[in-house]
Amino acid sequence: MDIDGFRAELETRLLIEKEYIIQELSSIDDDQERLELLGKFNEKYKELIKRLANENGIELNAPYQNKSNPSNSENLSYEQIILGKTMSIYEKLVEELYEEIAMIRKHKH
Repeated sequence: MDIDGFRAELETRLLIEKEYIIQELSSIDDDQERLELLGKFNEKYKELIKRLANENGIELNAPYQNKSNPSNSENLSYEQIILGKTMSIYEKLVEELYEEIAMIRKHKH
C-alpha cells in the first residue's frame, strides 16, 4: 500500500473513531472525563497506524524507501513518514472533537 492509500484508509477509520467518541460524550457529565477522551482519540490514532501497518505488511521501524527518488532518503522510518503525512488529519479531527466537547460544556452550564 502506498502512503497516500494508507493516509486515506487511516482517515476513514479515524472518522469512525471520532463518531464513536462523540456518541460517548453525551453519556459523560464530568468535564475532565470529556477532555480525557481527547487522549483516548490520540491513542486510537497510534493504534490505527500500527494496525494498518500490520494489515499491509509495513514494518514501521524499517527505513522508508522513496521509490521516486531513492537518493533523497533522509533515513526516515516508515512510521516517521506516516506520522508526517497523517498528522494534519489527526489535528483536524481532534480539533473537531474538542469543539464538540466545548459545545456540550456550554449547553450543560
